[in-house]
Amino acid sequence: MNGLLFLFSLLLAIAMAAGSHSMGLMLLFIILALALGVLMVMPIGGADMPVVISLLNSFTGLAVAADGFAIENIAMIIAGTLVGSSGTLLTLTMCKAMNRPVTNVLFSAFGKAETAAAGGAAATGSVRAVQADEAAMLLSMAGRVVIVPGYGLAVAQAQHQVRQLADELALHGVEVSYAIHPVAGRMPGHMNVLLAEADVPYDQLIEMEAINPEMDRVDVCLVIGANDVVNPAAREDKSSPIYGMPIIEAEKAGTVIVMKRSMGKGFAGIENALFLRDNCRMLFGDAKASLQELVALVKAG
Repeated sequence: MNGLLFLFSLLLAIAMAAGSHSMGLMLLFIILALALGVLMVMPIGGADMPVVISLLNSFTGLAVAADGFAIENIAMIIAGTLVGSSGTLLTLTMCKAMNRPVTNVLFSAFGKAETAAAGGAAATGSVRAVQADEAAMLLSMAGRVVIVPGYGLAVAQAQHQVRQLADELALHGVEVSYAIHPVAGRMPGHMNVLLAEADVPYDQLIEMEAINPEMDRVDVCLVIGANDVVNPAAREDKSSPIYGMPIIEAEKAGTVIVMKRSMGKGFAGIENALFLRDNCRMLFGDAKASLQELVALVKAG
């Protein structure tokens, strides 16, 4: 259906470019283009959505550039081309980070809605909650702590509090570093920018490929607002819609403390098997408030 819609839209565009001034053709073209835009993204979901959003952003740039050609506005042509090219580069970068080609993102979801919804359903176990005082004790007694920031940290605007916690832990002799996933947050580099706002030393930021071989030597992994980028289903569950996506292997740490508001699903809309592991503890609450409490408890200890 999408192929036919694209073909008809293309034929109408050619007819209008050839000199047809029919208002009926123009209205039909608009309707077909609108339908194509909706139907193209409807089958896509889960962790692929940020990639599609980036791709659609690049399309808006191309549309602005086309308008620039139509009205002979050089500024619009330049601006639209910059937006279109940067959006395309961002899309390709995200696909590379997720270990998937663009064609797989755009077309692999057709007819697989039931499979995707069922992905990760095999995870078993129970959730273990932890209180702030116990979490603070685990952190302050650790030799090495790795912090995994995610989109939830950005929503709570808690980057300054996480820096304060890292500073307090350093005063207790704890080695602190940050594991950065390339697509954590809204776009590649989001976490780098967020932590830079809080003046986190750049040498404490460790890329995913470098930190994963060391995770089994980490005492405590503190996951703040991250979900899909630490989901073991990406490596273990072939039925999961995020299977094959590189993740930070947080589950290999001695203890994992996950800070979340609730047990809600992440961007991919699937359960996180990490939360049910024996070495995982859930610290529920707003990230900023929880981090402020941890800072006070570690300082008092």
